[in-house]
Amino acid sequence: MRMNKIVFMGSPDFAVPALEALLRENDPVIGVVTQPDKPKGRSGSLVPTPVKEVALRHGIPVYQPRKVRDAAFIETLKELAPDLIVVSAFGQIIPKEILDMPRYGCLNIHGSLLPKYRGAAPIQWALIDGEKETGVTIMRMGEGLDTGDMISRKVVPITPEDTGGSLFDKLASAGAELLVETIPSVLDGTAVYEKQPEESPTPYAKMIKKEMGLLQFERSAEELERLVRGLSPWPSAFTKLDGRTFKIWRCQALPDGSGTEAPGTILSADREGIRVACGEGSLLLLEVQLEGKKRMSADAFLRGYPVAPGTKLTS
Repeated sequence: MRMNKIVFMGSPDFAVPALEALLRENDPVIGVVTQPDKPKGRSGSLVPTPVKEVALRHGIPVYQPRKVRDAAFIETLKELAPDLIVVSAFGQIIPKEILDMPRYGCLNIHGSLLPKYRGAAPIQWALIDGEKETGVTIMRMGEGLDTGDMISRKVVPITPEDTGGSLFDKLASAGAELLVETIPSVLDGTAVYEKQPEESPTPYAKMIKKEMGLLQFERSAEELERLVRGLSPWPSAFTKLDGRTFKIWRCQALPDGSGTEAPGTILSADREGIRVACGEGSLLLLEVQLEGKKRMSADAFLRGYPVAPGTKLTS
């Protein structure tokens, strides 16, 4: 049994696989709601969201309200009369009037194993916090932030090589698969809705900000290595070398190195990489980018920009 009308609400790359999965299933997506186009670059030319680009390729009507709670948009949605609304990384809070509109409710794809990591950046924080696994949850949206009833979950292991970017892609794909597996049970009434506890077992996954990438070498090497991976590709981790921004793209935590040298001191710089003292252990920098230069291996960087042991990286 399939419903007559689906409205899809999403904006960034994370939401694209879910929309494409619905279209492959021939589900009747009658409209896509996404964030307004944003200016980009020096020209300020408007750029559509990734979800809008997919919708236009498939000839699906696109709606871009500045605020979904505006009366005019709510009237438009009422005229569409969706049976189900699917939400994935839309970027605005959905008001109760919309949540109550479709007869099958609003389903949300959340990038964590709820009730863990409610909030704006669950993917990055799971990695930064050192979780061994994460996943996606399909939930029926309620008025609280990520507090609706859970319907289904899919576990995704976190590997030592994962970055925020690679985990983002894995979870986007897993979320799309889980969505199309879950929808039939919602439609035929066999879905089981599990209430979440009031308190999450993990801190709120607050929005990632650029300044979070500034490395504090007083922290342990393991913490910093996870931070580097979690903030790749955006906003990226960085420090200062000779007063210039020095981005760290890839590194390895080593158990030795914390000793007499102050945190942030370069202990060695050779073919193996640039080893930096930390509050606990040391961090071996493997891929770096100095302000004004290209991203490259530490070995290649050192051939053009020699760095002496004892040099201090500053925050």
